[in-house]
Amino acid sequence: MRGPNASDLTKHGESYYSLVLAVAKRAREICSDAEKNKIVLTKKPVKIAIEDFEDGVCTFKESEELTEEE
Repeated sequence: MRGPNASDLTKHGESYYSLVLAVAKRAREICSDAEKNKIVLTKKPVKIAIEDFEDGVCTFKESEELTEEE
């Protein structure tokens, strides 16, 4: 089974770059929490992070710098 398409996880006007940064940050949080609580992860942290965004557990806000009009 393939994961969700990046365009399914972004709303109109949101960049893929912001999504990637948000997923990476969430994956690091998952790793840190698992290590702190001595939990062995059965899935890769990035996969868990993507699922969190897909299920609406996590959201991200577009960077102000990326949305400024030139």
